[in-house]
Amino acid sequence: MKLTGAHYDRAVGALLGSAAGDALGAGYEFTHPPQDTVIAMIGGGPFNFAPGEWTDDTSMAAAVARVAATGADLRSPAGLNAVAAGFSEWFAQGPKDVGTQTRAVLSHHDATAAEMTATAATLRGRKGGNGSLMRTAAVGLRYLQDPKGCLEAAALVSDLTHDDERARQACQIWSYAIRHAVLYGNFGGVRESLTHLGQEATDFWTPLLNGAETGVPQDFPKNGWVVHALQTAWYAITQADQSDAGHLGAALELAIRAGNDTDTTAAIAGGLLGARWGGSAVPARWRRMLHGWPGLVAKDLATLAIETVNGGKNPGVWPNVDVVDYATGTTASGPVMHPHDKGVFLAGHAAALSGDYDAVVSVCRMGTRTLAPDHVEFWLIDAGPTENENLQFILDDAAATVRELRAEGKTVLLHGVHGTSRTPSVAARYSMLLGQEPDEVLNVMTSSRPDPALWAAATHRPVRA
Repeated sequence: MKLTGAHYDRAVGALLGSAAGDALGAGYEFTHPPQDTVIAMIGGGPFNFAPGEWTDDTSMAAAVARVAATGADLRSPAGLNAVAAGFSEWFAQGPKDVGTQTRAVLSHHDATAAEMTATAATLRGRKGGNGSLMRTAAVGLRYLQDPKGCLEAAALVSDLTHDDERARQACQIWSYAIRHAVLYGNFGGVRESLTHLGQEATDFWTPLLNGAETGVPQDFPKNGWVVHALQTAWYAITQADQSDAGHLGAALELAIRAGNDTDTTAAIAGGLLGARWGGSAVPARWRRMLHGWPGLVAKDLATLAIETVNGGKNPGVWPNVDVVDYATGTTASGPVMHPHDKGVFLAGHAAALSGDYDAVVSVCRMGTRTLAPDHVEFWLIDAGPTENENLQFILDDAAATVRELRAEGKTVLLHGVHGTSRTPSVAARYSMLLGQEPDEVLNVMTSSRPDPALWAAATHRPVRA
C-alpha cells in the first residue's frame, strides 16, 4: 500500500498519543480522580515528574523506536540487541520510575538480548505485568505492511523483560491493532489480531474484550497486570464518544479516571488512539509540553515515527532536511498584522526563516531548523474535509494555540507555505475565536485565495470551546 499524508499523520499519532497519555496520567498514578477533577498535564504524582514529562512507559518505547527508526529488523539478533542496549542505557540513568519486573531484569546488566530474555525467564512469581505492553507502539509502525512480522516482533520484544504468555499476546494484539489503525483508520485490528493467534488466545481474550466494552473499571481493577491494563485501555477507547478527533482526549481521560496505574493505561490507550486519529488529534497544548528521556520532545517522536514507517533514516529528505524547499508558487507579501491582534503576524514560510518572533505557528511541514523559541506545527492540507480527516479539530486547535501563545505575552508568526490559503483560513478561525469578523483577514491579506472548502470550514461553524 502506498502511504499517504493521512497514514503518516496516524503513524506519528501512535507515538505522540502514547506519550501524551503517559505524561497526562503521570500526575494521577495510584489514585482515582473524581469526576469534578479536571484532568490536565500537571506533572507531580508519586515520582514528582515535571508537567509534560513522560515516564518509564515512553522512555522504554523511545528505546524501541530509536532502533525501529534505523530500519533494523526487531526480530533479528542485531535488532533485539540494540533494543536491549537501549533499555540498559535508560536504566543506567537511574530513572525515577521503573516497574518491579523490569527492574528485576535490567538489574542483571545483561550484555545481549538473548541473555536479557533468559534472565526474564528465570524470574519467579507473578510475571504478567503491563511493562511490555506500554512500550509496543513502534513495533506496529515498523511492520506496518507485514502483519506476520509484526506479531513475531511484538512477542520477541515483550520477552526481553516479560516471560509471560498473556503479556506476549497482549503486545501482539496491540501492535497488530496499531498497524491496522494506521493503515485503515479504525480499531478493527484488535479483534482481527485474534484470528492470527489461535483458538486458545481467541477463547481467552474475546470475553475480556467484551467485558471491557460493556463493563466499568471496577471489573478490571488490577491494571498493573497486563490483562486488566489492556481491558482498561479498551474500555476507555470503546466507551468514549468516537464521533470525531476529540475521542482521543476523551478516552485518555476515561483511562485516567479508571485509576491505579494511570500513566500506563493511558499510554497504552494513547498508542492505539493516536494510530486511529493521528498526531493532528493530539492537542498542541500537550505537544508543546511533552519531553523526556533521552532528551526528546514531541517533534523528535514524530520524526522517529516517520523514519520507522519509511524503513530507516533518510538524511536530506523531510523530516530530516534543514529547510523544506517551497520555492515554487506565489508567496504572499508580508508579513502583515492580523486585523484583530497586533501581536500576530501573517505570512508565507519565508518569513519563518528570516523573522524575529517569540513563537512560530506553522500550518505546513517544516524542517529541522530552529525557527523561534516556541515553534508549533500543524499538518494541514490545502483542501477541505475530504483531505483533512481532523479538519475542524486542527482549525480549532491552531486558533487556540495562537490565543495561548498570545496570553503568554509572545509575538506570533502564523504561516503556511505561500500564505495565501491555509494562513488566512487559520487566521480567520482565530478571528472567530476572538468574536470578530473573519472576512476582515482577507482585507489585510490582499493576495489571499483560500481553498473554498477550507475557508468554509474555517468560517462557517461555531468555534469549539
